[in-house]
Amino acid sequence: MTLHIELPPEAEQRLREKAAREGQDTAAVAATVLVQALEWEAQDRAEAIEGIQRGLDDFAAGRSRPFSEFAEEQRRKHRLLSPE
Repeated sequence: MTLHIELPPEAEQRLREKAAREGQDTAAVAATVLVQALEWEAQDRAEAIEGIQRGLDDFAAGRSRPFSEFAEEQRRKHRLLSPE
């Protein structure tokens, strides 16, 4: 597949520098970077959905507590000031 994209000058320069460091063609490096970014995004999305589902499952099973309890625990844990 051929795809033409316009990059901001700074991004293009970084891409060219990366290709030069790796001794590869700029287009090959761009393709690799794009594929890696898409894979990361897909994994990040899947992990977010999984985390949300775990939270919903916990709530449905009655494994929850009031936010005020959680917030107070975090304030103690991280030595934060209590709201006045």
